Amino acid sequence: MTTATAAVSDARPSKGLHYGLWVAQVLLFAAFMMAGLMKVTTPIAELAVKMAWVAEMPALVRFIGTSELLGAIGVLLPAVTRIKPILTPIAAAALVVVMVLAAGFHIYRGEIPQMAPSVILGLLAAFVAWGRFTKAPIAAR
Repeated sequence: MTTATAAVSDARPSKGLHYGLWVAQVLLFAAFMMAGLMKVTTPIAELAVKMAWVAEMPALVRFIGTSELLGAIGVLLPAVTRIKPILTPIAAAALVVVMVLAAGFHIYRGEIPQMAPSVILGLLAAFVAWGRFTKAPIAAR
């Protein structure tokens, strides 16, 4: 293999990584779309039955839900349409921040078991941010 061929093959991401990133993006889209829609559309009193802190901070709940909806859209739509695909890893990085804050919130409230989804989704978002920024960026149209 020549040096030029080796450089080209090193630059191209593996199919497994490419497919893994797409699967992660779809999972993030589904998870954050469902969570965001729930937080934005469900009445506060109904949410407070499942999450007691909601009644204390209704505006924060709506803000979090809106952030999750925007993150869900941003992690998938730009990559699918290939219009401004750089927004996909940016959205994924923003979702990492949201999940770090969520984990910190659960720690603050002493809700360590409820922290698991935040950690898992945060790691998945970090994988997408890393992959789409460095190893397998989506080319714009």
